[in-house]
Amino acid sequence: MSTIYQATASAPVNIAVIKYWGKRDTKLILPTNSSLSVTLDQDHLRSTTTSRADPSFEHDQLWLNGKVDEIKAGGRLATCISEMKRLRKELVEDKSPNEPKLSSWKVHIASYNNFPTAAGLASSASGFAALVASLAHLYALTVSPSVLSLIARQGSGSACRSLFGGFVAWQMGTDPAGSDSLAVQVAPQEHWPQMHALICVVSDDKKGTSSTSGMQRTVETSALLQHRIKHVVPERMGAISKAILAKDFDTFAKITMADSNQFHAVALDTEPPIFYMNDVSRTIIALVVEYNRLSVASGGGYKAAYTYDAGPNAVIYALEENIKEIVQLVVSYFPQKPHEFKDVLGLFTGSTDLNTQAKVPEGFNEAVAKRFEVGAVKSLIHTRVGDGPRKLSDQEGLLAENGLPKTLA
Repeated sequence: MSTIYQATASAPVNIAVIKYWGKRDTKLILPTNSSLSVTLDQDHLRSTTTSRADPSFEHDQLWLNGKVDEIKAGGRLATCISEMKRLRKELVEDKSPNEPKLSSWKVHIASYNNFPTAAGLASSASGFAALVASLAHLYALTVSPSVLSLIARQGSGSACRSLFGGFVAWQMGTDPAGSDSLAVQVAPQEHWPQMHALICVVSDDKKGTSSTSGMQRTVETSALLQHRIKHVVPERMGAISKAILAKDFDTFAKITMADSNQFHAVALDTEPPIFYMNDVSRTIIALVVEYNRLSVASGGGYKAAYTYDAGPNAVIYALEENIKEIVQLVVSYFPQKPHEFKDVLGLFTGSTDLNTQAKVPEGFNEAVAKRFEVGAVKSLIHTRVGDGPRKLSDQEGLLAENGLPKTLA
């Protein structure tokens, strides 16, 4: 029986706290500024990808969530696949002539996201990271995650940050060829495991303005973006890295919210303006602001930090000790469908109806926002800082014996 050359890997979502918005090179995906993110636990949010090389395959093919995803010549998928094949040839086959010439074989790739695609939950980041990680295992490449991040970046900019767990910086670099625009780990998952996140899914619809087209319009038309690039981001990158290493949540929260606000101000400063947030998004901001005001007034520091990517969904970062209170506050304004919340980290015991847990902290000014009907926040996902890509077993592969996707449940 002939050998099957196949590998499966999963990769996590990351949510930036210093935002990447704008490219100085659209083909190589070189950013106008550095960025920094938190990698989220892939037990809750992940992309899983299986790659197989076989001499009988007639062309490279990819299936996303069971449907064919076209690999366009010169496109991002094609670029990542050809770059990984190049690494295989240079680092393995050219040095060891007896190794099978996998770089010359076509590949079949199946990828599956366990969360909505293109809804502002960074599906392209985890997707391209999982693609590159699975091909790295298939091709037996012994290179660092930073090297792989150079290739993942060319699929989706933020994908380079999903090659690491914990807290990750994407250094913008200066080389026009992109050799130094890569991801580095600021601190591992184990450094600050108390960092949790509550994702408020406001909409799982596809975005009206894609990140790619939106950021190019911003680069071309926003004066505020130029100020952000030159003066604001470099200072914030240093300050938030220092806060992470010191486990200083108060500073982390202030910078995270300020950067989210400025990113959306830059979107508004674009011609024509881009609106990613809606009334629900803005209400969540009001709740977090009042929640933090109450904490500071009673002699504490900030307890929560909101951040929004290019979409209306809120991500609220908080330490583990405060996350239950934040869930109760959010649910008091945004009731949930009973029994929908998956309490994977054991916040609540007993009732599975989250609405029975709804309450606001004592002294909270309830007039800061109006209450919404069930469905305004479609779901809540409680997660935490997580690890980087994982190599999975053959049993977890997504391709059947014939090299086509297994039927996904």
